[in-house]
Amino acid sequence: MKTTLLGFQHLLAMYAGAVLVPLIVGNAIGLTPTQLTYLVSIDILMCGIATILQISRNKYFGIGLPVVLGCTFTAVGPMILIGNDYGISAIYGAVIASGAIIFFISRFFGSLVKFFPPIVTGSVVTIIGLTLIPVAITNMGGGQGAEDFGSMINIGLSFGTLLFIILMFRFTTGFLQSIAILMGLVVGTVAAVMLGMVDFSNVQEASYVHIVTPFFLATPTFHLLPIVIMTLVAMVSLVESTGVYFALGDICEQEIDQKMLEKGYRAEGLASVIGGIFNAFPYTTFSQNVGLMQLSGVKSRRVVFVTAIMLISLGFLPKVAALATIIPPAVLGGAMVAMFGMVVSQGIKMLIPVISKTQDNAMIVACSVGLGLGVAAVPDLFQQLPKNVQILTNNGIVLGSIMAIFLNIIFNMIPSKKKQMAKLVNEAKAMPLSIKEGPSSVLVSTADHK
Repeated sequence: MKTTLLGFQHLLAMYAGAVLVPLIVGNAIGLTPTQLTYLVSIDILMCGIATILQISRNKYFGIGLPVVLGCTFTAVGPMILIGNDYGISAIYGAVIASGAIIFFISRFFGSLVKFFPPIVTGSVVTIIGLTLIPVAITNMGGGQGAEDFGSMINIGLSFGTLLFIILMFRFTTGFLQSIAILMGLVVGTVAAVMLGMVDFSNVQEASYVHIVTPFFLATPTFHLLPIVIMTLVAMVSLVESTGVYFALGDICEQEIDQKMLEKGYRAEGLASVIGGIFNAFPYTTFSQNVGLMQLSGVKSRRVVFVTAIMLISLGFLPKVAALATIIPPAVLGGAMVAMFGMVVSQGIKMLIPVISKTQDNAMIVACSVGLGLGVAAVPDLFQQLPKNVQILTNNGIVLGSIMAIFLNIIFNMIPSKKKQMAKLVNEAKAMPLSIKEGPSSVLVSTADHK
């Protein structure tokens, strides 16, 4: 019973993140209520399968630590862009392809990490978070094309939800704080029910049990730009996951070696491939569950396995998934502001230490974030360029990411005379006093001898 309760705690801690991703992406690309119910169901189920893949201990995949997996919010903006430009089938083609790429480069990713230092990953995460904010604001007003867009009821619901989340986050601690978003969604939806703004027909029509079907929503199609976008997102997620792996290793008092990292990366790649096949999402480690583990002191894989079984079981129950689809857009918008704002703050948190080191890093952030947001706001800037070039320039996330990687190579990886001289000066200052004063000591000793 204790193990079950602890597993349920982990389920609650990650549930809001698990259902928000399909709700946001599904609504943004125009899915029907039935399709949206399936998307929520399969995402919950795949979170459980991905978690089992990662906590497994075998010679091929799985880091073997008590970690819960879910869809990363850094993938939300890119998936919406891909879905609107290429269709839903391209999302799944990109998810499958990027997962396969991660699976096969897992052995070599350690050598690629040097191209994704905090200055690059922080810039990419910040760009993605900022490009998601307009989606949240649109939902706060009632959603794209809503007849009552910007009405006082929608504004009141969205800000009421956001205020509840803020107050709960401020005045609670531990587990309650970790489920602030989930509680905000529940309270906001209850308020909407009292205002007569919730339609329960989708819940009534949903079946009690369903069979999971590959390619239920769309058969994957493969396009170069979506694959490039999702591979960049996957690599950024791997860098973030690496930090979670080491944090878990410290909590569990287990040393993380290169082989474990490879198996961890491989599990995430495999989870994304399976997710794409069943029309779900790419999966990565959920840091909120690591925080809960640290808080409770329970670091058992068995507890996380119970969580995974619960997720898989819920994935076969469309009525449960349909409950998530009744959340009004205004309530979602209020929660999304907090969630996407946290993505931005995570990017800024990654950038602050490195920006303060040199002006070069400040320039990297300025140009990459500036271009990324600029192109997102004015997508027609490069319409006169050849089509092949537009693949890299018409998407703000791709352009900002490429710019961050390129500028990091220019400023931080290619040696310059100025930096070489500064390095020599720093090395000289760091030399022990006895070595620096060696010749003088010899002379003094000689004089004394005479």
